[in-house]
Amino acid sequence: MNLKRFIFTILALIVLFGGYLAWDYYQRLFAPNVFLEESQVEFFVHSDWTFADVRSALKVQRVVDDVSSFEWVAGRKQYPSLVKPGRYVIFDGMNNNQLVNLLRSGAQEPVKLILRSVRTKTELASNVTQYIEADSAEVLHLLNDPAFCAQYGFNTTTVITLFLPNTYEFYWSTSAEEFVVRMAREYKRFWTDERIAKARKLGLSQSEVSTLASIVQAEQGAHPDERPIVAGLYLNRIRKGMRLESDPTLIHALGDFTIKRVLNVHKQIDSPYNTYKNAGLPPGPILLPEISSIDAVLDPKENSYLFMCAKEDFSGYHNFSTSYRDHINNAKRYQRELNKRRIYK
Repeated sequence: MNLKRFIFTILALIVLFGGYLAWDYYQRLFAPNVFLEESQVEFFVHSDWTFADVRSALKVQRVVDDVSSFEWVAGRKQYPSLVKPGRYVIFDGMNNNQLVNLLRSGAQEPVKLILRSVRTKTELASNVTQYIEADSAEVLHLLNDPAFCAQYGFNTTTVITLFLPNTYEFYWSTSAEEFVVRMAREYKRFWTDERIAKARKLGLSQSEVSTLASIVQAEQGAHPDERPIVAGLYLNRIRKGMRLESDPTLIHALGDFTIKRVLNVHKQIDSPYNTYKNAGLPPGPILLPEISSIDAVLDPKENSYLFMCAKEDFSGYHNFSTSYRDHINNAKRYQRELNKRRIYK
C-alpha cells in the first residue's frame, strides 16, 4: 500500500512538473511580452548590430517586458545568427514568438523618403539621410568622387541633376551606394525618349536642361504656371548669344541666400556661376529643380521676351519685355518699391 502511494505520488509530481514546464514554455512563447504606451513603436536594427545589440536596445527602449524570456525564444529560433537590419514596426501586446519571427524575417517597413529641392550636394546628403541608415558623409563622399560620378555619365558638378525631387519608398537600411543606384533607375525612367528628343531639339543635354530648369525655378519659385514663360525667355537669350544675367546665379556664387536685393557690387564676383560676366549656362544647377521646372524648359511657352523683372506689387509674378528700355522702366518701378519697403540688401 505504501509502495502504491509512493508510486502515485511520484507520478503526480511528474505530471505536475510536466504541466509546469508546458505552461512555462507556453508563457515564454505566447504570453504578451510587449507593453507600449502607444499602439506601436518603430524599432531600428543597425547593419552592424549583433544579437546582443538588439537585446540591449529592446531593454533600453523598454520594448519588451521580460528580456530573458525573449532571449530564450530567440535562441530556440536561431535568431542570434539571423539578425537582419531594418526599420521594424512593433505592436503593443506582441508575444516573443511574434516578435522574434518579425525580426528574424527581415520584413521591415519601408519609409517615405521626401527628396526636396535643395541647393547643394551637402544639403542633398543631409536631406536623404534623415530617412535612411546611410550617413550623410558617405553620400557626400560618393557625389564628390569623380570616378563614381563618371559611372553614371556625370561629373562632380552635374551629378546633382541625377536626383529628382519627389517622394520615394525606401528601406531604412539602404546604403549610400544603394540609394544612388535606385535614383539612377528613377532618372532613366524619367528621361523618356520623348523628353530626350525635346532636349535635343533645344540643343541641350539632359544636365543642361536641369541646369536651366534650376535657374527658371530660382527665378520663379512661387508660381509654377509662369515657369514656361521664363524658360522661353532664357532660351531666347541663349539663341541670341546673350548672357543670361540671372540674379539667382549670383546669389549661388556668393553663397549668401539671405540676399534680397542684388546690387552692382555683387555682379563683380569672379565665378563661373556669374551669368552677368559669363555667357551661356553655368557649369551646373544652382538648386535641385523640380520635375515641373524641367518640363517647363522642355515645353517652354514661345515668346519674344528677352528681359524680366519682378512686379512692383510683390505678387511673385514678373513683368516681361522685349526691349531694354521697357525693362529699365520696369526695373525702376520695382526698385522704388524696394526702397519704400526699406529693402536695401
